[in-house]
Amino acid sequence: MHISSIPSEYGIGKMGSHAFEFVDFLKKSGIKCWQILPLSPTSYGDSPYQSFSVNAGNPYFIDFEILELEGLLEESDYSEIVWESDPRRIDYSIIYNNCFDVLRIAYKNFKPAQSPDYRTFCEENKSWLNEYALFMALKFKNNGKAWYEWDKPLAMHDSKAVAEAKKELKDDIGFFKFMQFEFSRQWEILKGYANDNGIEIIGDIPIYCALDSVEAWASPKLFQFDKDKKPIAVAGCPPDIFSPTGQLWGNPLYDWSYHKRTGYKWWISRIKRASELYDIVRIDHFRGFESYYTIPYGNKDATIGKWEKGPDIELFRAAGEKLGRLNIIAEDLGFVTPEVRELLDKSGFPGMKVLQFAFDNGKNDALPHNFTSTNCYAYTGTHDNETLRGWVEAADPKSLKFAKKYLNVEKKKDIPMAMVRAVWGSVAQTAVAQIQDFLDSGKDCRMNTPSTLGENWQFRTVKSDFSPKLAKKIRKLNKLYNR
Repeated sequence: MHISSIPSEYGIGKMGSHAFEFVDFLKKSGIKCWQILPLSPTSYGDSPYQSFSVNAGNPYFIDFEILELEGLLEESDYSEIVWESDPRRIDYSIIYNNCFDVLRIAYKNFKPAQSPDYRTFCEENKSWLNEYALFMALKFKNNGKAWYEWDKPLAMHDSKAVAEAKKELKDDIGFFKFMQFEFSRQWEILKGYANDNGIEIIGDIPIYCALDSVEAWASPKLFQFDKDKKPIAVAGCPPDIFSPTGQLWGNPLYDWSYHKRTGYKWWISRIKRASELYDIVRIDHFRGFESYYTIPYGNKDATIGKWEKGPDIELFRAAGEKLGRLNIIAEDLGFVTPEVRELLDKSGFPGMKVLQFAFDNGKNDALPHNFTSTNCYAYTGTHDNETLRGWVEAADPKSLKFAKKYLNVEKKKDIPMAMVRAVWGSVAQTAVAQIQDFLDSGKDCRMNTPSTLGENWQFRTVKSDFSPKLAKKIRKLNKLYNR
């Protein structure tokens, strides 16, 4: 369950009292891991996998009540705003149009000179914070336009234009630094509370950066760009039975030869940052490190493309030498070749098994009886899948028949909980389910449908969802399977 789905009176989940109550619920349930999505600021489409920065935190999650306790807000600054039209859906337009106004009030009341913690934060994070704050100040000045639509000197990161922008936008730059400071402080306390209660945070880093990101704007050498900072090729997936035209993600691809020459310095820094934010790091689209699909820039779909060789194990060995043992989960879903399996074996990272993908035939390696190692994380489904009830409603008759037989149930309505039990009863080192699967939520509570825009990332819970009865049910499950 992502932070955004935590109960809240302010339209979206925040890192305040309800988040701490959720940690209490997890402890009562005997749960030891809480998996979230990337904490990054969201951009167009509201996806945490398309962010303005790989390092920054999402200002939407900053809790207003905590800012009030710090003396930076009055209750009336935020409580009189209508934050939602539906307590179970996030309306991102409302959040976008109001959240920054409230946080600006807090910033006006903030006195940086009187906060040694703020100065320390800015100094310790200057490697990414300064450029990010300038990028966001420029973005707001340009009415949210992508950096490649700005005036050419700024789009090309011309040193003179950048220096002038720093002077002109000094206050806005301070505002974006302040928001990151408050985010960092609140997240550190929440994560510390979870850890103190025996709960580890599983975080997530997308393999790719967004084209409209501070990384693409300020560090073009990282990517396959031409001299005008236009992508030569972009990321995606080739056509398959689920997507006849493939998936065109549009993210710029890395210039792996550059990364190799620099000893993978940028990637090592990124993994280090993620390892500080989270206890365990899930790397999205892990197979892209072995080889990645490249689509010519400007193509309308992913039908034309080719596979190119990635850095393979070299990157992770370099990171291990600098950072020590890497606590990583490899998202090894999708088109998995023998070479990808070999990379996974060399890394030693646990991969993922998703039960929703398992019922096409009895030989599927996502079926629990086919697990050949405990070194994996078993899931009922991920944020990109249907809820279990939604899956049952949409599954074809053959898959349903096999699922009933495999799970030893007679009625469709009993399949979801039987799937949870199958995952919990597996040999996988960790068993994971979406909160929707414990709440028996329908298809309207799906978090994301890949390759679609709108209606995604909006799922929310309410306080009454986390009942003592549900905590007891989950605890009994964990006890039964020694989880």
